Amino acid sequence: MRLSDQWEDYEIISAGNGKKLERWGNIILNRPDPIAMWPIKEEKIWQDADATYHRNSDGGGSWSIKHKLPDFWTINYHDLTFKVSPTNFKHTGLFPEQATNWDFMMEKIKKANRPIKVLNLFAYTGAATMACSKAGAIEVVHVDASKGMVAWAKENQKLCGLEDHKIRFLVDDCLKFVEREIRRGNKYDAIIMDPPSYGRGPSGEVWKLENNLENLVSKCQQLLSEKPLFFLINAYTTGISSTVLYNILLLTLKSKYQGTVDCGEVGLPIKEKDLVLPCGIYGRWQE
Repeated sequence: MRLSDQWEDYEIISAGNGKKLERWGNIILNRPDPIAMWPIKEEKIWQDADATYHRNSDGGGSWSIKHKLPDFWTINYHDLTFKVSPTNFKHTGLFPEQATNWDFMMEKIKKANRPIKVLNLFAYTGAATMACSKAGAIEVVHVDASKGMVAWAKENQKLCGLEDHKIRFLVDDCLKFVEREIRRGNKYDAIIMDPPSYGRGPSGEVWKLENNLENLVSKCQQLLSEKPLFFLINAYTTGISSTVLYNILLLTLKSKYQGTVDCGEVGLPIKEKDLVLPCGIYGRWQE
């Protein structure tokens, strides 16, 4: 497992009983997390959280606020700054467990000693986009189907001081965008994707990871330059093993470019009792 353990502005204080207690800067949030299925004794700090998210029986949910929160605040990861805000669907606009992948991408780009152009698919609020741009990518193309998430990513660009860097923000269906890029003959040196288990594009296009992932990876391979730097897949879909990502990357990227494939889990350390919270899987191909 690759741990994102270099945070100062974020930590999991405790986790168990199907939830996690997190510190985001100086704000404490109590959020559900079904993977934290082990039992714990909840200390008083759980009840003192600034805000707690409660799930409804219909699958939705809402926040109960104990101490008034700002509409948003920022946290830092090294020299990156991100906007954080509790949303009505439990998320905060940032996945801290991905920091280990940001570190990987930034190191690869910094050491490449050549111009690197990056494509970020299902790019959400753009943490990986900002990491690649900050590391020196000459261009990052940021694609997400949600207009609101792309607007949030543009705020993160300003917070990171990257207004003068070349970042293209596109609200689009990722698969359709890739197909158009193939026809246009555009090429990228690195591709990142963080596909959901299920989703819809801006025009109602249906995405299902089990049905569409291999096709998308194969088409993305056609967008790679003659000497690609890396290809990164993140996945949170329950029941999908990292070995699946390994096999896909082995049959596509490695069979054409050689290089190495590395797959496994990403996770976050839990301060209490030195436990680890697993937070999905990754697959990396690199030159």
